[in-house]
Amino acid sequence: MAEASGTAPAPARRPRQSKVGVVTSTKMQKTIVVQVTRTVRHPLYGRYIRVHKKFYAHDEHGEARPGDTVRIVETRPLSRLKRWRLVEILSRSTRVL
Repeated sequence: MAEASGTAPAPARRPRQSKVGVVTSTKMQKTIVVQVTRTVRHPLYGRYIRVHKKFYAHDEHGEARPGDTVRIVETRPLSRLKRWRLVEILSRSTRVL
């Protein structure tokens, strides 16, 4: 049974994922590398382990510096590796990595 207007309503999109991590590299133009650390419980031994993952994020104005804590949000693919965008810098680093 079709609706009167002839078009179905668009499905709702899920909210964009965001992550908080530390900038490890700013050597590319408009791109930063962010290392996100999370703790997971070992399936057998139950001990908590730190797991690290690197994300490439778009930094349009080149604001971030190595060591800064930043928030990134997922976005459409911007290049082969970049699927994240810098939203805000949460804290500045006093030392250089």
